[in-house]
Amino acid sequence: MAFAGEPAPEAHGGNRGAVARQLGCRPDQVLDASASLVPFGPPLAMRLRLLAAQGSSLRDYPDRTYTALRGALAGRHQLDPAWVLPGNGAAELITWAARDAAAEGPSLLPTPGFADYRRALACWQGAWVPWPLPLHWEDGFPQPFPTPAKPPAVLWLTNPHNPTGQLWSRRSLEPLLAAGGLVIADEAFLPLVPGGERQSLVPLLARHPNLVVLRSLTKLYGIAGVRLGYALAHPDRLARWAAWRDPWPVNGLAAALGPALIADGAWEQRVQDWVARERSWLVPRLAAIPGLTPLPSATNFLLLRSTAAGGGAGGGEAPSLEPLRLALQNRHRILLRDCRSFDGLDGRWLRLALLDRRGHRRLLRALTLESGQAP
Repeated sequence: MAFAGEPAPEAHGGNRGAVARQLGCRPDQVLDASASLVPFGPPLAMRLRLLAAQGSSLRDYPDRTYTALRGALAGRHQLDPAWVLPGNGAAELITWAARDAAAEGPSLLPTPGFADYRRALACWQGAWVPWPLPLHWEDGFPQPFPTPAKPPAVLWLTNPHNPTGQLWSRRSLEPLLAAGGLVIADEAFLPLVPGGERQSLVPLLARHPNLVVLRSLTKLYGIAGVRLGYALAHPDRLARWAAWRDPWPVNGLAAALGPALIADGAWEQRVQDWVARERSWLVPRLAAIPGLTPLPSATNFLLLRSTAAGGGAGGGEAPSLEPLRLALQNRHRILLRDCRSFDGLDGRWLRLALLDRRGHRRLLRALTLESGQAP
């Protein structure tokens, strides 16, 4: 649902360069809380590997089998390398997952959900059906996934869910695999969740050839510009995808960086500690700002709901948050995620990525000013 006078939503966050040009400032003067990336790093090992890789990795074609990268990813998940397919970000792999999905039958898409699944299905004329999720939930994760009444031909899962931040339990998801339909589980944000790997479906891959797990290194390492993700699935499925793709979908620098990133065993713990610390610090301060309700989240982003005057939540009387989002952008150079591209949400919702403490203080100052409170 759109509100009169509101501009069309962006399908993705993180367009800091374009906004900086619009505002007439440098990109580094714009605080980006629209893209859910780690705000620190990248790790030293990555920067050193970049310097070392600028010779042969720039001149030579990449290894088309990506042997070193696949081996490192397989070792991380205790799988044979044949069960791993690196990609040009998770977005490329979503496209190939959608080709399989379109051949299987209609896809069930929990909503609100990531618009890229619909984009990818449209590439192959794939049918899809929205499945609205409740927009109220309690704190405390993991939570049971709300199982559909009838097993679908294809089910797309996002764990933790985007944009709500809910973490689904593996126990509640496993029966969906036994039903036999194709299950595509997007676990792009799972490594950022404290204790999240305990809910991953990766350990179930060997028993369920109908399962595909998608992962991204973009969020965990703050390397959106590098474009590096991977799929985990039965080797026959991944071999088929590899035959469909253009040659060298992963560039040489990305392929060289991957093993160095994965070898940094302390990085994930650092990220998860940051998520737990900053989320617990920020949420009560956001909740104290009139007109905003942050919903419980297990990961590094928060879904914000407009609160009506007088304390009512949601509902038709709640005002749009688009004026607030635009004021933050145009007056304070702070970007929040426009949620209208998520099917089932409208201008009364925003998504906020966790930042570092300095960024959070800057954000809170701006929100305080725009809410009309005394600084």
